[in-house]
Amino acid sequence: MENQKNIKLRLRFERFSSKTAEEIKAGIERLRQSESENFKLNNAGNHIWLGIGMLRREFWSPTLHIELDKYEDGRTHVKGTFGPDPILWFVFLALHFVVGVLFVIFGIIAYSKWSLEQSPQFDLAVMFALVNAWFVLYFLARYNRKKGARQMDELLNLSEQLI
Repeated sequence: MENQKNIKLRLRFERFSSKTAEEIKAGIERLRQSESENFKLNNAGNHIWLGIGMLRREFWSPTLHIELDKYEDGRTHVKGTFGPDPILWFVFLALHFVVGVLFVIFGIIAYSKWSLEQSPQFDLAVMFALVNAWFVLYFLARYNRKKGARQMDELLNLSEQLI
């Protein structure tokens, strides 16, 4: 995928399809029967989720969320977002939240110690370690996205069959 150098962690795309949303959803049922082992396909309303099948799924395997917006002229606006497994994404966001809260807490403690003319060195060291933890989380996400790039291309090709 040409967007691998993009700084965004969750790649996105937008397209217009000459098919209606109902035709695209009917295509899901056809694909579900032919690709049931390789891919996981779900839909609810105007939302479609494509994922890698259980036999081929890895820790870094991506999912593709597709949203369908209907236009009056019969076209369909298709918006796709790649992301990790929802549970993995939740853990990733929770870790970011914990690191952020700890950073603020230790910043407050460091400021309090500084204003009381005590040494805030330990608190500043922890804050520096937390900033490094943010970078580690970012690079882990980039690494996982790079490892899942081949599977992202497979999901994109599958979505092209639908659209």
